[in-house]
Amino acid sequence: MQIVGALLILIAFTGVQFGRVDPLSLTYLWLNLVGSAILAALAYVESQWGFVLLETVWAIVSAHGLSRASRGRTPGGAH
Repeated sequence: MQIVGALLILIAFTGVQFGRVDPLSLTYLWLNLVGSAILAALAYVESQWGFVLLETVWAIVSAHGLSRASRGRTPGGAH
């Protein structure tokens, strides 16, 4: 499962770097949310607190972007 979580985040990242994925797209946000949630859960089980913090914040920020996008707002845009 660690590989799956990491691959989802890496697919999003490399997609942006190669111009295939928009960093404000739902695809990018979903890949980050699911990947980071998987990694946060696994880190929690293993008591890897630094990674729990990192991946939990990553998931929260991705979820926030998805929430804004679902309301028709740009995830990174101004209020």
